Amino acid sequence: MPPAPTDTPARIRRSPVPAARAPRSSRRPLSLVASATLIMVFLAPDAAGGPTGPDAGARTEAHLQLVLDGGSLTARDMFDVLDAKSVAVKLSDESRTRMRRIRDGALDELAKGARVYGWNQALGPLKDKQLDNEQQKEFQKRILRSHAAGVGEPLPERVARLVMVLRANQMARGAMAVRPELVDRMNDLVTAGVTPVVPQIGSLGSGDLQPMATVGMVLTGDQAPARYRGEQGPAAQILARAGLEPSFELQQGEALPIISGSTVVLASYADALHRATKAAGLGEGVLAMFMDATRAEISSLDTRTHAERRIPEEEKVAERLRELLRGSGWTTEQGRRRLGEDHPRIQDAVSLRAAPHIYGALREALAEGRENIEREANASTSNPLVFARGSGRGHEFVMGGNWDGALLGHAADTLNAQIADLGVHTQELSARLLSPKWSYGLPANLAGGTPGLNSGMVQVQTVAAALVPEMQVRAVPAGALSRPAKDGQEDHNTMAMASVRHLHENLDRLGTVQAVLALMSAQGIDLIGDKMAGLSLGEGVRALHDRVRAHIEPLHDDRYLTPDLVEMTDLVRGGELMDRVAPSGR
Repeated sequence: MPPAPTDTPARIRRSPVPAARAPRSSRRPLSLVASATLIMVFLAPDAAGGPTGPDAGARTEAHLQLVLDGGSLTARDMFDVLDAKSVAVKLSDESRTRMRRIRDGALDELAKGARVYGWNQALGPLKDKQLDNEQQKEFQKRILRSHAAGVGEPLPERVARLVMVLRANQMARGAMAVRPELVDRMNDLVTAGVTPVVPQIGSLGSGDLQPMATVGMVLTGDQAPARYRGEQGPAAQILARAGLEPSFELQQGEALPIISGSTVVLASYADALHRATKAAGLGEGVLAMFMDATRAEISSLDTRTHAERRIPEEEKVAERLRELLRGSGWTTEQGRRRLGEDHPRIQDAVSLRAAPHIYGALREALAEGRENIEREANASTSNPLVFARGSGRGHEFVMGGNWDGALLGHAADTLNAQIADLGVHTQELSARLLSPKWSYGLPANLAGGTPGLNSGMVQVQTVAAALVPEMQVRAVPAGALSRPAKDGQEDHNTMAMASVRHLHENLDRLGTVQAVLALMSAQGIDLIGDKMAGLSLGEGVRALHDRVRAHIEPLHDDRYLTPDLVEMTDLVRGGELMDRVAPSGR
C-alpha cells in the first residue's frame, strides 16, 4: 500500500526519472503544471502494461498524494488522479474537526424531534413514511441495495477512482453531516487501489443515484463487484484481498449523502475535459501539418488580426500555430511557386482562415469547463444539508436541490457540439487533400506510384466522412430531453449522464478523424518532397512528420490500409505525438 500523505497540503514536487524506452501502451508525457494540494513523484514506466480504452497510449507512471479539505481541489489535481498509477488520499485535520462538529449538531436536532428526509424519513415518493431508531442501520443498507440498479459498461477504473476522491472531498466540507470515518473509508479504498465497478446507465443527472449506490455497496462490503490489481470479484472478497476490512457499517443519514449529488457526472465530465484538452493540442499540430502540405497562406495567423478579435484563447491558438510553422519555406510564395502557383493565392478557404477561431472557441469552452469542475468538486452537493444557526442556537437541516447536475450536463452538451464541429472541420480538411484543385496541386487521391493503377487514400478519407454524421447525431443536447420520474416527485431531470456519455463517444470518433488527417497530411508532404527540395518544413511540423514516419511508411503502391489507420489512431490517442507539439499547446 502506498504511504499515507502528510496532514498538511504541500506544494508539488516533481522529479522526472530517466527510464528506458517502454512500449507505447505504457508511456504518457510528463505533466508540467503545479498544484497546491499534492505531491507527485514520477516513477519508471511500468512495462507490465498501462491503461486500456480509448486513451491507452504513452504514459509516464506516477504516484500521487492528496490531502482533502473540501475547498482546494483543482482541475489539475483531478487530471492527475486520472493519469496517476497510484493515488494516496487523506482527510485534513481541519476538515475532520469540522465534520465532527456538524455531525454532532445534526444528531442533536434529531434527538430534539426533527423529522428529516433520508435520516428518519423514507425517500422519494415514500418520503412521508417515518422510520424508527431500530430501523436506521438497516435502512442505510437498503437505500444502497434498492438504488444499485444501473446497467451497461462500467466506468473506466481511473474515473471510478476519481469519483471516490471527489465525493470524499465534497463530504470534507462538513455540510453533508457524515462522519469523518466514512471519508476515511473512501480514502482507504483509493489508497489501496480498490475501485468499484460502476455501471454507466441509470443516472438521470438528478443525483447519480444508481451508480453511486454501487460505490456505496463496495464501500460497505456488500454484494456489488470491485476491482483490485486486475482482479474483479465481490466487494468483501476484493477488500480483504487488498488488506482492508471487508465490511463497513453506515450510521444514520450516511447512505443518502453517498448517492445524492452528480459526482459520477462530474468525474466523467472531468475525464472528458482532460481528453478534449489533449485532442485540441494534437489537433493544432495536425492542422499545422495540413498547412505545410497545402503550402497555406499564413497571413491568417497574423497577431494583429487576432488581437482585434479580443478572444484570448484564439490569440493563443494562432501563436501556437505560428510556432509549429516557424521556419517553414513551404508556406511562402516561393514554396507555392514550386507547384505552379504563378500568382499570389490571396487567401485560403474558410476552413483555414477561421481555424484559430474554431480551436479558440474550443479552448475557451475547456477553460470554462475547468472552472466548472473546480467549483463542483469543492461544493456540498447533497440533500439535505446541515448548517449552524449561529449564536449557539444549534444546527438545522435544509432541504434543497444541490444534487442537480444541470450546469455540468449543459456544459457537456456545449463541449460535445464543439467536438462534433471540430470533427466536421477536420474531415473537411482531409477531403481537400484528395483534390488537386482544393489542395493546390497535390496528386489526386494522394496516390503514390502510378496514378490509376494506384487509388491512394480516398477510402481512408471515407472513414472520416462516415464518422462525422455519427458525431453530429450524438451532439444533440440531452439536457433538452428531460423526463419526469418517480411518481412526479422528480419531475425534471437533467439527463447529464447521457450528455457526458455522448461526449466521450464523440471524443472516441474524433481521434479517428484526426488520425485520418494526420495520415493524409504526412502523405501529402512526402508526395511533393522532391519538388520542395531546399525548403524547410515548419519546425513543429517536421517533428510531427518524423514521429509519424517512425511508425508508418509512406504509401507508394497501394497496400492494406486498415493497419496504418489503426496505428495512426493509436498515435493520436496516446501521448507520443503530443511530445512533438509545442508545450504551450497542451
